[in-house]
Amino acid sequence: MKSLTPLFLFFLISYGNRAQTITVLPDNNPRLQFAKRELLPHIGNFKVVLVADKRQIAAICTENKLTPPQFSEKEAYAIRRKNKKIWVLGADETGAMYGGLAVADALSLKHPEWLVDKDKKPFLIERGIKFNLSVDLRTPSYNEPGDAAQANIPDVWKEEFWAEYFDEMARNRMNVMSLWSLNLFPSMVFVPEFPETGLNDVWRTKNKYDDSYSSLGVKFDRPHLYENVEIVKKITIQEKMAFWRKVMQMADDRGISVYVFHWNLFTYGADGKHGITNSQTNDTTIAYFRAATREMLKQYPLLKGIGITAGEGMDNKKTGEYENERWLWRAYGEGINDGLKDTPNRDFRLIHRFHWASMSKIRDNFKDLNCRLDVSLKYAIAHMYSIPNPPFVKDAFPVLSEKYKTWLTIRNDDIYSMRWANVDYARQFMVSIPHREVVAGYYMGPDGYTWGRDYLNKNTLNSPPLVIKKQWVSNRIWGLLSYDPSIQNSVFEAMIENRFAGKQTATLMPAWEAASMIFPYITRFVWGDIDLKWFPEANFSDKKYRGFYTVAEYINRQPMPGSNISGITEWLHADAKGKGLISPLSIADTLNLLANRALDGLKKMPAYSALSANELQQTQSDIEAFATIGLYYAAKIQAAFALAQFDKTNDAKHRQNSLDWLKKAEAHWDNYAAIYSQKNRPALYNRVGYVDVNALKKEVKKDVEIVEKWQPFTIKYKPQNTTEKVFRD
Repeated sequence: MKSLTPLFLFFLISYGNRAQTITVLPDNNPRLQFAKRELLPHIGNFKVVLVADKRQIAAICTENKLTPPQFSEKEAYAIRRKNKKIWVLGADETGAMYGGLAVADALSLKHPEWLVDKDKKPFLIERGIKFNLSVDLRTPSYNEPGDAAQANIPDVWKEEFWAEYFDEMARNRMNVMSLWSLNLFPSMVFVPEFPETGLNDVWRTKNKYDDSYSSLGVKFDRPHLYENVEIVKKITIQEKMAFWRKVMQMADDRGISVYVFHWNLFTYGADGKHGITNSQTNDTTIAYFRAATREMLKQYPLLKGIGITAGEGMDNKKTGEYENERWLWRAYGEGINDGLKDTPNRDFRLIHRFHWASMSKIRDNFKDLNCRLDVSLKYAIAHMYSIPNPPFVKDAFPVLSEKYKTWLTIRNDDIYSMRWANVDYARQFMVSIPHREVVAGYYMGPDGYTWGRDYLNKNTLNSPPLVIKKQWVSNRIWGLLSYDPSIQNSVFEAMIENRFAGKQTATLMPAWEAASMIFPYITRFVWGDIDLKWFPEANFSDKKYRGFYTVAEYINRQPMPGSNISGITEWLHADAKGKGLISPLSIADTLNLLANRALDGLKKMPAYSALSANELQQTQSDIEAFATIGLYYAAKIQAAFALAQFDKTNDAKHRQNSLDWLKKAEAHWDNYAAIYSQKNRPALYNRVGYVDVNALKKEVKKDVEIVEKWQPFTIKYKPQNTTEKVFRD
């Protein structure tokens, strides 16, 4: 054995001494060990005890004269400190881990004064990620016809991908990973009664998807996709099950529950085998789904639940035994009961989405379910970055109860490529969630993009980061505030200052916060409820709906319900002022103010480039991109307002005013396109289609022609819609 160098001996002894200053009880718990590893580099001369055993906590409190923990709820913890010794007393292992991570944050950020006696419990019990999981050409997810989904297929079959993901989720205090697919069964379970449905290997097409695919998940198996297939991974179905069991164990080791969600009725991967078809009246198909559900429970003891949808692939006109809710009961409800026969006390739940469903039918059909039944609502439809108190689900709360709680689907189909950071908005969003006594929790994520690795940014393709790590600030904000909304802004500012080594953080944050409000304000005004109808990174929607939003469309848009904003026609043709609504020009002024505040902040910082892979410079260029498209949106609203004035008065000065604003808007778009395209590749998204901000320049120019050809008195005023629901009963 080679002799050890003095320097190496010094580090070995130093590290050993550090390890001795962190006591973990129980010592073999992976959650506590993770917290210990996060603490080790920052422990200094502190001594920390992490403990999750109630009897040991009682003994420690007695011996050291500590105040016992105030809370005993799941994932709660208490911190007690005497000089350089800190005790983290967890209500369970996850609580102790979270407390340990809180200590690690304080010490790593050099704020030991944060470590005072405190008791914490979760504000929302369940806090998670919505991950549309593309695993195989033959078992597509909703976002399969998208570049991000295709690029991430090899990644999701790697253990290191999930290990990194779950570590980051734990740091963000997120405890749910929900995996969404049209039909995951063939890629996750072997069903003895239907052996041919278990798929060996992982396939990916080499042929290209395009933007002609359905937004409802149907016909994702076009023949040309199978004409040029690559085998991403050689693996049997039995090995796949072992892989996913290991993934779920890694999640459990970080206090994270895994759920599988299906849209229905889809038979991808199983269609045509053993008589299985996508017919809702096929009893063999029902038998297959029931057996596959049973096997999902049996093969994955750590699986915490299954989510279902009476959705895109089902026929709402069916009655009797094949009516939607009856079908779902026979397929999933009976399957869950079968799977629980040997483990009747297992902590498991079914989450029935309120998508094209009613509470009365859910209750009636699932009354014999042998596990907990929750429901799920789209809280802000597809746009969490809109207003912090969306109104869409308020009518559902009277039918909810402690027995039938709801999960909130918090959709982020607003921001795919840029980094967002506004603590005050996120805090207000969280504390505005009503009736928390009947809210189980939330899962957050997009339908139109894949939160896997980031293959959009051209500057980091050699080593693409996880999207949740690229956008670590926003994910840290949402995760920590949903656990504890009282966390002060200064905590997040310290994290950012530490990340960027203190470089101009005091200037960066006001600029970043202002830029982060650009999309919420424009989305309130140009409202499109689902992502098909509005993608604020490109002033775009699915081409089958609108495509690029023109100046004429801005006149006709009705703002977001609950935003208290007037549309342009409402303002000019009705007594909007009398209703106390906000003027469209006020929104334009606000966008201008936010954009210029962001740009002024950037001018005070060192030079940066969108071409740099440096994270701070990438963040600065994201802020500039937000601000520049914000200026475009402000000018476009002004142009639309002036055009509407021309329509109403036939006064040519208003037409000229509109053209002047459009000239400014075009210049802003050109600047935005330059910044955006330096950083990001054009991309196919499964919901809005192919987006190339450079190519959209020609659409920007068309607004001028619209204004030049506009005939006055063509606008037909329609009263503004103020009610929009995602719930029915």
